[in-house]
Amino acid sequence: MLEEGIVCDFALVRAAVGDRHGNLVYDASARNFNPLAAMAGRVTIAEVERLVEPGEIPAEHVHTPGIFVQRVVGPLGERDKRVERRTIRPRPSQEG
Repeated sequence: MLEEGIVCDFALVRAAVGDRHGNLVYDASARNFNPLAAMAGRVTIAEVERLVEPGEIPAEHVHTPGIFVQRVVGPLGERDKRVERRTIRPRPSQEG
């Protein structure tokens, strides 16, 4: 039995390291789904935490080759990872 692959218009992936050519390296569990999602998109947009120059990533460390990536977005600075910041509020006093 032959099953057809899923094809989507846009694939959004996030990588730890990437270059301008679209070569991507993922961290930890991001390697489970992101490479497959990148290959399924007609247009793949990758957000990278650290943007390096082409050639700085050794070929044996590349998880998604640049042929599958059409756009690369660099780090977003302070706005990056807003959800993961821990906020603490003071407890209401027990007196009163």
